[in-house]
Amino acid sequence: MEELLRMEHITKKFGDVYANRNINLDVRKGEVHTLLGENGAGKSTLMNVLFGLYQPTEGTIYLHGKPVRIESPAQAVKLGIGMVHQHFMLVEAMTVFENIILGDRNTKGIFINHDARKKEILELSERYGLDVELDKPITDIAVGAQQRVEILKALYRGADLLVLDEPSAALTDQEVEGLFDIMHKLTSEGKSIIFISHKMREVLHISDRITILRTGETVCTLNRGETTGEELANLMIGRELTPSQYEKIETPGEAVVALENVDYDKTSKHNGLNGVSLTVGRGEIVGIAGVDGNGQSQLAQVVTGVLTPDAGRVDLKGSHVAQFTPNGFILESVSHIPEDRNKMGLIGNMSVRDNIVLKSTDTPEFSAAHGLFLKKKAIRDYALKMQEKYDIRCSSIDQEARNLSGGNQQKIILARELEGKPDLLVAVHPTRGLDIGATRFVHDTMIEARDRGCGVLLISADFDEILEVSDRIVVMFEGQVMGVFSGKNPPIADISLAMAGK
Repeated sequence: MEELLRMEHITKKFGDVYANRNINLDVRKGEVHTLLGENGAGKSTLMNVLFGLYQPTEGTIYLHGKPVRIESPAQAVKLGIGMVHQHFMLVEAMTVFENIILGDRNTKGIFINHDARKKEILELSERYGLDVELDKPITDIAVGAQQRVEILKALYRGADLLVLDEPSAALTDQEVEGLFDIMHKLTSEGKSIIFISHKMREVLHISDRITILRTGETVCTLNRGETTGEELANLMIGRELTPSQYEKIETPGEAVVALENVDYDKTSKHNGLNGVSLTVGRGEIVGIAGVDGNGQSQLAQVVTGVLTPDAGRVDLKGSHVAQFTPNGFILESVSHIPEDRNKMGLIGNMSVRDNIVLKSTDTPEFSAAHGLFLKKKAIRDYALKMQEKYDIRCSSIDQEARNLSGGNQQKIILARELEGKPDLLVAVHPTRGLDIGATRFVHDTMIEARDRGCGVLLISADFDEILEVSDRIVVMFEGQVMGVFSGKNPPIADISLAMAGK
């Protein structure tokens, strides 16, 4: 097959940190080439280099055998590269038609021939099975339809190479099948697709070739027919097992939370729970391992009262939970380090000081007359104490939280969630995006909480993190528990099999 794209020795550094190091990738005409790797493996950075959002520190990109320098997304589009981001780049106030023609070189000027443009777009949509309603506002169409708009927008601009970044993350199973039909149609007509995904079943179903990235480097490229899910899982996480620096607990205390046959939207393989049973005891860390998007987020939301399960039983400290509300779980001494610290963990335009006491403003320590009057000096003194204890680096505790680094934002959340001495801590991707020093601080803090009797449920797509701090490891795949393993001398091969659904 004819080669369309070759990326040679691509390196991208941010300061002293390598996001990509000496990566080689080639894409042939008419193929689906998958990039597979854990979070932080460098997949999105590599594609942002290809799309002109970043400039490589070293390396060369070739298109049709000729070297090119892609200095902007506009130039990438001119060269026939289209990218559909995981979070769609659509203007919600506009219609589908307006989004598709927005910024296109054929529609510049005062007058636009709407009828001619619409005719071209409809012909393109029929050709590739991209069913869209051109006159509807973006806010009125479903997620799957928005994705079709993004693909149509790229094709309308002349894309021969389409980058799909986690395209199935927000889709139903039926919509995913529709997406795969579109992908087959595109490749049958000579278009090429780079498919970024974590989901093993999808990767094995749709790919022609698969390139695995790990810690910013290329591991290998395989033909789909020559590999298996367990081999891919091994290559994604495959590593020599290095001893954890933390002592592992083998006999925890009584259960602080217990789930029995819990279902939530069980027909959804990637956003549901199917018969989940597990316990977290006092003084232990239970790590949930698995490729991202296999029900972990829904598990965290059930165990923090955000979601109500469809079936099954949840007990907190031996008592059956009948009503699921976040405040009810907070009152039961459940703390939560959420998946998205900016959307769920902090109020960005509030100060460091106010974010630290956010859950305690109605307590006698910080307020009088049942929360009507705040004790400002007490709040300030406490916040200064927490700033020092958790090493929160800010210009002042009056600084807005959104202006801090990710590591310092995470320290604010840790100070708020752990100082109340919770019985259960639910930590979801607690070190995502953090540097080595901040990661070590988070791990040490979780171990301290465990050692004083807190049960910790750790959900992380970073397998190293799971191995480092977990006393027990529970593997999830498509919403189900596939196995439970000791965190002391864990069997890597068995865990890899379980992560692949075996």
